[in-house]
Amino acid sequence: MLTWLRFNNSLFLANQNTPMLTPNFTPFPVLTTDRLVLRRMTRDDIHELFRLRSDKRVNHYLIRAPYQSVEDANAFITKTDTAIPNNEFIIWGITLKDENKVIGTICIWNLKREHDRAEVGYELYPDYWRKGIMQEALTAILDYGFNTMKLHSIAAIIDPFNQGSYSLLEKNHFVKEAHFKEDYFHDGKFKDTVIYSLLSPK
Repeated sequence: MLTWLRFNNSLFLANQNTPMLTPNFTPFPVLTTDRLVLRRMTRDDIHELFRLRSDKRVNHYLIRAPYQSVEDANAFITKTDTAIPNNEFIIWGITLKDENKVIGTICIWNLKREHDRAEVGYELYPDYWRKGIMQEALTAILDYGFNTMKLHSIAAIIDPFNQGSYSLLEKNHFVKEAHFKEDYFHDGKFKDTVIYSLLSPK
């Protein structure tokens, strides 16, 4: 439905059917797969989070400085303790069912509420690479994003040299939307970024 609205004595058309994402992350959604439990991270996880985010191999393709101390991890948990109840973003700690240790994270963030769109981000400790763990985690998050949050599209922004990441995205039917040349400066040089996206199957 289209409606005429007045703003500063001017008339313009407004679409009253514009989508508006209204996520609710309370209570926190714990997700399970065959091998994994995706749960909320707490202060008890700061040492594993520091181990993960201080590892140069994990950070190699990320626009982020490696954590320098456990306090960096503690500060991030503090940030999530505010952001998640306020429905700003949501991040899960990835754990194996037979262990309660965080081995990676996966998140839905950068919410564009007026477009029912969000971004997915993920990281995994190298000891667990190439074992299908992130595939399980991503499958669960896509189901949550599309079927619970009712997102219309989910994006992922990656380094074009991150072969593991774009292989994971393409396996899950993400489509390459754009390749930006040297659009950001990090770690002493300009780098490219690639945007992938996936539309809701419904």
